[in-house]
Amino acid sequence: MMTKNVRVRFAPSPTGPLHIGGVRTALYNYLFARKHGGSIILRIEDTDQKRLVEGAEAYITEALSWAGISFDEGVREGGAHKPYKQSERCHIYRKYVDLMLENGTAYYAFDTPEELEKLREAFNKEKKVFQYDINTRSLCRNSLNMSEAELQTLLEKKVPHVIRVKIPENKEVVVNDLIRGQVKVKSDMLDDKVLMKADGLPTYHLANVVDDYLMKITHVIRGEEWLPSAPLHVLLYHFLGCADSMPEFAHLPLILKPEGHGKLSKRDGDKHGFPVFPLNWKDPLSGEVSAGYRESGYIPEAFVNMLALLGWNPGDENEIFSMQELIESFSLDRVNKAGAKFNPEKNKWFNQQYLRKLSEEELVADLKKILSDKGVDVSEDVLKKTCSLYKERVSFVHEIASEAFFVFKAPDVYDEKVLHKKCKPEAPSLLESIRLLLNQNTSWDAVSLKKAVDDWMTSEQIPAGKIMLPLRLALVGSLKGPDLFDIMELLSKEETLSRIDKFLPVIKQAKRTD
Repeated sequence: MMTKNVRVRFAPSPTGPLHIGGVRTALYNYLFARKHGGSIILRIEDTDQKRLVEGAEAYITEALSWAGISFDEGVREGGAHKPYKQSERCHIYRKYVDLMLENGTAYYAFDTPEELEKLREAFNKEKKVFQYDINTRSLCRNSLNMSEAELQTLLEKKVPHVIRVKIPENKEVVVNDLIRGQVKVKSDMLDDKVLMKADGLPTYHLANVVDDYLMKITHVIRGEEWLPSAPLHVLLYHFLGCADSMPEFAHLPLILKPEGHGKLSKRDGDKHGFPVFPLNWKDPLSGEVSAGYRESGYIPEAFVNMLALLGWNPGDENEIFSMQELIESFSLDRVNKAGAKFNPEKNKWFNQQYLRKLSEEELVADLKKILSDKGVDVSEDVLKKTCSLYKERVSFVHEIASEAFFVFKAPDVYDEKVLHKKCKPEAPSLLESIRLLLNQNTSWDAVSLKKAVDDWMTSEQIPAGKIMLPLRLALVGSLKGPDLFDIMELLSKEETLSRIDKFLPVIKQAKRTD
């Protein structure tokens, strides 16, 4: 058991919809915090004002709420370390930048975008890549290359500038990662990242380190894409004099494309027809709508279960976990280093397992809403029987509505191929005979109906295909659906006979093409 009070955070940027990789990061933080009796914070990192997208912040909070991930502190919850939105904390960061300027671990840089572009072009001509670092800073216009008087003059004139970190020379930076072990990087490989932009707003690197320190974060659990930034963050803790309060790091593996190569993206979802966002997202500029798991019919518990196993394994063959079971089982030492291949079909399987667990009331209520939206009104009894019949056959509730739609509305059209090629010439007369038999049957349940029809076919020496095929076509409109006698019981005697009557003129007029 952890001896220190565990505090983790999920810190998304509202620059667009929350990818399922982001939801997984939030989930792992949540599971870790709850497992160790700690706290989880939702912090909005919105200092990149130019990239903010309208509606993205509200989308993030709604998506996490739908997934059942709750927070102890945050923008909505409040807490002792508020505000939890970085744009409201800008006055805090300046103090720490000034500290680094004073101790020589940061410096002013006055390079214009045009000047930096010229340097890039010059390096490109020599087939080199320009990086603002220990080797190139002497070529640039910064406080390291000017007198104190010149610097003060520029500052007094309010010449646009940024503040960069001064990466030390020839130093080995060690990142102790709970998933990947010890990662060592030579400081000469790092660039002098911007800490504070010309508009006075901090970059992610400064803001997240300062906020994690002030909010007493003990573990930073985030995506693998942030691993290259971890050495800089380790250095910043030292430069700010708070290395003793540095959190432990854990960088989660990527969620990979179904093919297994490269990070899963929206384009993959568009290509293969599956969602990569938790909820539907409508782009405020283009109006384009991207599918979400909620609107695609996924049960939130199934979605969470699926995400949990994308990069973590419980150490046994069990695949179905409630949220509480995930909390009890989760540990960072069972998170994989390698990327997790996304499997859309497996996701459907997870939903199928949870659909089967739904109570009759929940299932009926969901199906009733879907049918109501389609303008179909059906009795509770029919809905219950339909759900019972289809519950084991589908992965989504909306599939019951589509696959069993013939139950709620008699077919108006019939499968042309079956009608004209597979129904035998004697089908109409056989249908009339079976109608008479069914009308005389006093019991109307699947077992007695099957016995009556089987006995009749045996006594008349009629092959099952000759009568069952046109009978199914009359009741369903095609050859799909569950056992025919279950369908007849579900439809009722009156409806079954009515559909046969409706179909008889159609099959009598059908022109055979075989």
